[in-house]
Amino acid sequence: MPERSPFYQNGNPRYKGKFKDQEMHGYWEFFRKDGTLMRSGSFDSGKQIGVWTTYDQSGHPYKETNFGS
Repeated sequence: MPERSPFYQNGNPRYKGKFKDQEMHGYWEFFRKDGTLMRSGSFDSGKQIGVWTTYDQSGHPYKETNFGS
């Protein structure tokens, strides 16, 4: 996996989450450049699992995707 900064050039976070054995693992959040939450959900050793929520620019959930477990 290529190294990518967890921050945009303006200092806002791109994402927040943990890695396990160099794979995304556990709960993650992804953000837009303006700092608003864009998507959240969980990974199991790099694989998306469970329900992921996508948020509009106001921060309100507008879509849920179920990846199973």
